[in-house]
Amino acid sequence: MNTSLLLPPLRSIEALAPRIAELPYARFLGFSLTGDDSGLVGRMAYDDSRLGNVTIRALHGGTLGAMMELTATCELLLLPEILRVPKIINITVEYLRSAGPADVLARASITRHGRRLANVRVVAWQDDEARPVAAANTHFLLAV
Repeated sequence: MNTSLLLPPLRSIEALAPRIAELPYARFLGFSLTGDDSGLVGRMAYDDSRLGNVTIRALHGGTLGAMMELTATCELLLLPEILRVPKIINITVEYLRSAGPADVLARASITRHGRRLANVRVVAWQDDEARPVAAANTHFLLAV
């Protein structure tokens, strides 16, 4: 087994957040991790470069999808049995309303988890968690 691919123990938000902050992809998205009473929350900081429609000042859908995929990956990395970074198989994004010029937050929940595959649902919102701007269903390969 190639041990260089194995992850160090990252079983808490406090341990995972600084490692994610080191990723160029996460920095490009303005992505960070926090936690609350309900668990992990991903945050994409607002920046004008993330606008998809400058006329109505709406965030680009691709940045929302990327942020939700990263949030789902981080949720899986908190599982004790995950030894490698999960590989995305597919993502289906539902754009529910326009995301305006503000930070976007997302919460992921694992809907199915087996030895090789996992399904994760992600919901993203801005001001009110009860009014999501997007949702995604993701499928990950956990082991090769």
